[in-house]
Amino acid sequence: MASSHIVGPRLVALGTALLLGLPAAPALADSTAPGGAAPTVEEQRLERAVPQEILRRSGFDSVAPAFARALDRAHSYGQAERIVVRHGQALWRRAVDRVQGRGPSGGDLSRGDDRPLYWARLGMTRELRAWQPKGRELGAERRARLLGKLEVSSRGQDEVDYPKGHGKRMKRVLLTGFDPFTLDRDVRISNPSGATALALDGTVIRTAAGPVRIETVTFPVRWADFADGAVERALRRQLPRVDLFTTVSQGRIGKFDIERTNGAWRGGFGDNENLSSTGTVPVADPASQPQWTTTTLPYKDIVAASTGRFPVYDNTAVTEVPAGGGAPVDRPDGPTPGSAARKGGGGDYLSNEIAYRATLLRDRLGLHDRLPGGHVHTPVLQFGAGNTDPATGAVTDPEFVRNRADIVGQTRRIVVAAVEARR
Repeated sequence: MASSHIVGPRLVALGTALLLGLPAAPALADSTAPGGAAPTVEEQRLERAVPQEILRRSGFDSVAPAFARALDRAHSYGQAERIVVRHGQALWRRAVDRVQGRGPSGGDLSRGDDRPLYWARLGMTRELRAWQPKGRELGAERRARLLGKLEVSSRGQDEVDYPKGHGKRMKRVLLTGFDPFTLDRDVRISNPSGATALALDGTVIRTAAGPVRIETVTFPVRWADFADGAVERALRRQLPRVDLFTTVSQGRIGKFDIERTNGAWRGGFGDNENLSSTGTVPVADPASQPQWTTTTLPYKDIVAASTGRFPVYDNTAVTEVPAGGGAPVDRPDGPTPGSAARKGGGGDYLSNEIAYRATLLRDRLGLHDRLPGGHVHTPVLQFGAGNTDPATGAVTDPEFVRNRADIVGQTRRIVVAAVEARR
């Protein structure tokens, strides 16, 4: 079972500062002993055979050692910071290029795979957490700053770029994805939303509404990062610049869901650090925090469009505590007035939370009426019928590759349908 983790006032205060664009104190970390800090729960999974195989069969096994060698050559904190950003950006670009068919494959693992990026990043964060400059202490605050730089740069969050179109204005779409999760259940797991982000980053799609440029970023599956304002920090500058945005995550088996309503509640399911958080989603200005936010994606048009082999649903269900109190009640048609959220359409985990945070940010920026945005849940990415045992199964198979390609392609067509509906 996941251990208990309660989000404290420092995290809420930091998230507030980030959302409002105010200077925030650097994130704190555990005291750093000489020689660096111990690896996290997430980083410790790197020792398992499957992550090592994924890294080896993609050529990404060289990433962390090269990063460690570069760090050892740093003679100042400023130089270390530049190394961190340069290597983080290089990892993101390498992952995007591999998925999009540019450059060497690095091995026989299929190009569309999102997992090399995830495991290579963890190799880098583990090296950075353990690194200690020769002859001096790095200190917890500075190490935390460097880790933050690595997270941002290796997730594409500092490389969102919308060049001007030629002739008719090029529409701008922002799409987000997630890391793999539930890795203690099956360490082989991939996340189709992360694969979609890599496949679509920087691409231009021709649509009936004109050319569309898609930029993407990814996020960790960690409660604390969200409480620290990671979503708001990455999206606040971008939302006023785009024509449409969608957060994307893995949802139910065999179907897509366009989530109509998002709830302000954390249900406590363990994250990638095996930590739990239960309670109201911690955001800036909680006094004005709504219990629910809604999609502004053209869900009717998306559901009606022919986008691929998986059915697409307009998901209106929520779970609420009715006005006046009582036990939670499932509502198939959305929340009732004055109710308190317990589950949005996308549940009560980080999928629901990223949708809630992004749409709340949209509304607080005054963009509700002009900016289509919301959440798309993809089908679960499944292995082939003869490859379902986590203990003995292969890291990939033909059906797994086909399912991923179909999910990525259908998500792309959902984006096209959304853009064309708003032309």
